[in-house]
Amino acid sequence: MSTISANSSSSTNGQLGAGIDVASTVASLMQAQRLPEQQLQNQQTQLNAQSAALRTINGNLNTLQTGVQALADFNGQLAARATSTSNAAILTATADSTAAIGQHQIVVTSLAQTSSAYSDVVATSSTPLTTGSFSIKVGSATAVPVTVDSTNNTLAGLAQTINAANIGVSASVITDASGARLSLLSSSSGAAGDITVTGTLGAVKFNKAVTGADASLTVDGIPVDSASNSVTNVVPGVTLNLLGANSGGTVTLGVAADTAQASAAIKSFVGSFNTAIQSVNAQFAFTPGSTPPPLMGDSSLILVQQQMYSSLSYSTSGNSGINSLGDLGITVNNDGTLAVDSAKLSGVLNSNNAAALNFFQAASAGFAQKFNSVLGQMTAPAQGAISVELKGAASSLTSLQSQISDFEARMTLIQNQLTKQFDTVNTTLQQMPLLLGQINSQLG
Repeated sequence: MSTISANSSSSTNGQLGAGIDVASTVASLMQAQRLPEQQLQNQQTQLNAQSAALRTINGNLNTLQTGVQALADFNGQLAARATSTSNAAILTATADSTAAIGQHQIVVTSLAQTSSAYSDVVATSSTPLTTGSFSIKVGSATAVPVTVDSTNNTLAGLAQTINAANIGVSASVITDASGARLSLLSSSSGAAGDITVTGTLGAVKFNKAVTGADASLTVDGIPVDSASNSVTNVVPGVTLNLLGANSGGTVTLGVAADTAQASAAIKSFVGSFNTAIQSVNAQFAFTPGSTPPPLMGDSSLILVQQQMYSSLSYSTSGNSGINSLGDLGITVNNDGTLAVDSAKLSGVLNSNNAAALNFFQAASAGFAQKFNSVLGQMTAPAQGAISVELKGAASSLTSLQSQISDFEARMTLIQNQLTKQFDTVNTTLQQMPLLLGQINSQLG
């Protein structure tokens, strides 16, 4: 009995024992409990990586499809037209894809004129004018009276009144060193827009500055009259921009295929294809010892890869010898990307433009239409292989997140239970010295 008292004498001072570290103990036990959750989170990480890769590939395929659709567009860059003129000081021109390739002989006798008139000079734009009325007539339209009263009897007031009336005339006040004038400019050029002003502002009368007149020209010997210096519909698909007159000089206008635009569209397609195929091929590139790509061995992606390369093998016959991409100078590199021989492509577009266009767009069965159909199947929101995989991954991620949330709820419950249990153990251990002291005291 005396031995127990001696060994425990240091604990009879009423202090608590050391107990245990509840938080650390519970955390250690919970770490083992959370092992199944780590597996779920690993699956979640993998699915997120797969989804990100699929979205990148899908975006690249959509961009590629846009480039292919540009090649399939009958009115797009492949069919673009360029114009040339022998005298750009007399006329220039633009042409759309409907314009026929060829040349035209044009003589511009006179330019269209826009009618204008102006008032006599007065001191300033706010100088009071005599009240009354005058009328403005545009072309063969009915003359419109303009009333001058105390609310608008200045040049500035009249300009506002005329503009608000919307009669086909633009009014403004022009001021110089001699004073101010009211300027009237027809809203339309040519004879049909000629302005006639009847009446005066007291002593202030109106003067004709320019008489409206139509442009006069001949196109391939045919006389043409135009109210505007921008002449459309005379040559189908071509807009003539008249800049000067030279009644004795003939201007040669040429319309040709715009090979620069066509080449740019084809090279844009090649660039988009390379970006798309590289994002696909990257999922099959694996170095031993490294982390495999997230879509390694994905069956849908293998199918996409096969369809893309299969589309490149499209060929036709006849067509003046332009029957494959290789005939246009487009070849496949060892890494699966495409390369363009710019010189060969330019030569084909210049010397055999119709055949090149036909290769891409032949009767809705050309290379561009065929490839566009394949890409549409790949990227279709409902049934496309990539879209279906993205939806499946999203569904799996939702399910995993639900499992993780449920697991977290269970872990919280278990952690609370363990904390409560070890709090009780800790309290008991902390009270042991006091209990030993009491026992020793009683035994003594």
